[in-house]
Amino acid sequence: MKFCLECGSRLVLKECNGEGEVPYCESCAAFRFPVFSTAMSTAVLNRELDRILLIQQYNRKDYILLAGYVNKGENAEAALIREVQEEAGLEIIAYEYMRSQYFAPSNTLMLNFISVADTEDLSAMSAELDHAAWFTLDEAADAILKGSLAESFLLTIIEKLRQGRTLDSFTAASR
Repeated sequence: MKFCLECGSRLVLKECNGEGEVPYCESCAAFRFPVFSTAMSTAVLNRELDRILLIQQYNRKDYILLAGYVNKGENAEAALIREVQEEAGLEIIAYEYMRSQYFAPSNTLMLNFISVADTEDLSAMSAELDHAAWFTLDEAADAILKGSLAESFLLTIIEKLRQGRTLDSFTAASR
């Protein structure tokens, strides 16, 4: 950040209580810490934990994981349940937080989850998705966009699943 988000003044670097040099607005007399978006992504699994939902969106041919932004005042778990319902028309019955990673192209902190859907029925899928399909673990690894953050998350999740995970090991979703 080079300019204050409140008043537009040019920021200067100033020592901040052991935080190192932090952007500072002399006009507002306030430190301005980095601002970024927060989003969640999820590998949606079926109840048997042997199939993964991949989607296509925005007229792109590549398969990715379902993802969406966390709204102001919303926690990541609520965003997960809402986004899967809105986009794929699926109810999430269980989930597990995996890890986070910063995604520079959109200045977004991505929070990745494994989630379990109540059904594989995609008849309530929204127009927000161009296509969605269930893949076996191996098929999903082959189909996912290569070199993407989604691929990195997916491969980590597949490794966890192959270690013998059961539905009981996930947190039950509540609304």
